[in-house]
Amino acid sequence: MNESSGVGDEQRAGARFRRRAEAAVKKRRVFSYLVGVTATAAVLSGLIAHLIDRKDFPTFGIGVWWAIVTLGTVGYGDVVPHTGWGRAFGSVVIIFGVTFIAFLIAVVTSMLVDADRSKVEEARDARDQETHALLQNIDERLRALERRLDPPSEPSSAAPTAETGTT
Repeated sequence: MNESSGVGDEQRAGARFRRRAEAAVKKRRVFSYLVGVTATAAVLSGLIAHLIDRKDFPTFGIGVWWAIVTLGTVGYGDVVPHTGWGRAFGSVVIIFGVTFIAFLIAVVTSMLVDADRSKVEEARDARDQETHALLQNIDERLRALERRLDPPSEPSSAAPTAETGTT
C-alpha cells in the first residue's frame, strides 16, 4: 500500500466519523454516540493491554477495567502496568483519554450549537421574508391612497404659465 492510499483511507475515515457525528447530533442521540465511542476505545485498549502485558493484565476484563478508569483519567491504581510496553501503552491511553474524549465532546457541542444556529437563521429568514412582503403590501396601499387623494391634474387655461407669469 502506498502513502497516498493511506492518506485517502484516513480522510475517508475522518469523513465517515464526521457524518456519523452529524447524524447523531441531528437525531439528538449524542449521549449514546459518546458512550459507543468511549466503550469501543475502552474495549480495544483493554484488549491491547491484555495482549502486550499479561502479567499485569491477566484477563481481558482486568484490561478493560484498567482502560475505562485510565480513559476517564481517574486511574484508581488497583491495576497498574509495570513493564516498559505496558507503561508506554498506558501513556498512550492516558493521552488519548484526555485529548480525544475532550475533543469529541467539543466537536459534538459545536455541532449542537451549529444545528441550533441554523434553526435560528431559518426562523429569522422566514420573519424577514414575511416583513418584506408586509412592507410591499403597505407600499402598494399607500400608492393607491396617494392616487386617490392627489389625482393627476390637467393643465387648465386659467393656470399661470411659466413663460409669462400671467393667466
